[in-house]
Amino acid sequence: MKTLSLKLDDKIFDEAEEITSQLKLARNRYINEAVSIYNLFNKRQLLKKKIAKESKLTAKDSMSILHEFEKLVDEN
Repeated sequence: MKTLSLKLDDKIFDEAEEITSQLKLARNRYINEAVSIYNLFNKRQLLKKKIAKESKLTAKDSMSILHEFEKLVDEN
């Protein structure tokens, strides 16, 4: 486990304090869970971008192959 110093805006800190007291959850646990969820969200966003980029590359190749097959069909 890593120790770090964290600066939060006052409003965010106050909201977190209220929520953690209502949930009876330690501030540290709450922040760990929040960062974990945020990491999952960002990993999905990055994967979405990567898939979209690779899909475009694949689409170009697929169209090229389709045209080649159409030429073969037309020749027969």
